[in-house]
Amino acid sequence: MTSYPEFQLEVAQNQYLAPGATEVNAVLTVTADAPEEGQFTTSAAEIVIVDCSASMYRPSKLNAAKQATIAAIDGIRDGVEFAVIAGNESAKVVYPPKHEGLTLARADEETKAAARDAVARLVPSGGTAMGRWLWLADQLFATSTAEIRHAILLTDGRNDSQAPKELTATLESVAGNFVCDCRGVGTDWEVAELRQIAHALLGSVDIVAEPADLAADFAAMTEAAMGKAVADVGLRLWTPQGARIDFVKQVEPTLADLTAMGTPTDARSVEYPTGAWGSETRSYHVKLHVPPAEVGDKMLACRVSLVSSGPNKSEIVLGKGRVLAVWTDDVSLSTVIDPTVAHYTGQAELADAIHAGLAARRAGDIETATQKLGRAVALATQSGHEDAVSLLSGVVDVEDAVQGTVKLKSRVSAIDEMTLDTRSTVTKRVSRRTGI
Repeated sequence: MTSYPEFQLEVAQNQYLAPGATEVNAVLTVTADAPEEGQFTTSAAEIVIVDCSASMYRPSKLNAAKQATIAAIDGIRDGVEFAVIAGNESAKVVYPPKHEGLTLARADEETKAAARDAVARLVPSGGTAMGRWLWLADQLFATSTAEIRHAILLTDGRNDSQAPKELTATLESVAGNFVCDCRGVGTDWEVAELRQIAHALLGSVDIVAEPADLAADFAAMTEAAMGKAVADVGLRLWTPQGARIDFVKQVEPTLADLTAMGTPTDARSVEYPTGAWGSETRSYHVKLHVPPAEVGDKMLACRVSLVSSGPNKSEIVLGKGRVLAVWTDDVSLSTVIDPTVAHYTGQAELADAIHAGLAARRAGDIETATQKLGRAVALATQSGHEDAVSLLSGVVDVEDAVQGTVKLKSRVSAIDEMTLDTRSTVTKRVSRRTGI
């Protein structure tokens, strides 16, 4: 039986609109307080997917991948189901052993020791087909009744052994069945490919430039996965007749557009997946279109519910909130932009500027790259996003951070460029005191 975290849902918005205005913006901040370690009643399953293609031939890289996988195994709680998959142009279960059939092992001292031994014997060969790795992981998860299902995928290369449409089809097939955090080691992998996987499977993506840092990163991911207390929490939005949802985007701790993932639950409600939760805070930007109205009119623009499945497929409501619209002719009220909404709108613009700037740089468009990356520096500086400013300094020389005056560096390391690209969607949390 699931022990549900305590959820709090806060709505940040300016509810006042000018006469005839139709756009309503709100940021929904959700905070969960999960049970302490040792109080878990939620069942879990963990799968580590490790790239064993020929590109992993370097001893430092392969050994680091093995040590990272072992670190993940060590972090699995006793009683949690788990498996290890080795991937190249195909995929195979490394542990549990083949003679046990397509199944997951249950973690204890003996099974984890056997899994470590199996990982130590891995050798690299072949190409890379990540969709097939994920398909096998989905088949393994399907043998389990675990509520929390989490995978870690590690690769050092591009998905060169299958067509892009095959990967896309696999992601469409397995989406919603498990969460997958993706890591790229070195600089020969494709950021867009891992971002596609992580987005579809509600996970994270990051670069681990140095193989020696893999073990600590895998241990941290496993610890976070073991801290999840409730699976498949949905953000359900009800809108009245005449209103519509323009978009729903996660804006904290990372940017992710959930709009296309929404599933109607009735004529007026759409539910968006948010994955599994432990003790954490996330924020979502909701943009609504409402019918125009006159001065003095009021309406409930959106009713927000956090929902999850309870015993016997019952529905548990974990939190509620409301987004309002009030039309006024007081310009001092209708022209105010809520500071939380403004902050996360700026964070989204920052990510867009980085992506556009890097794309222009790769295309040789120096003027556009300079303008976009300069804008990114200014936005990062204004929002106090020091990490983004630091990453940007790897690709540009900053002359005036506030104004965004920069010059492109003549030489940029692949690590600096890929790190900026990968972490461009990591946002700066809004200050509850200052609103920035």
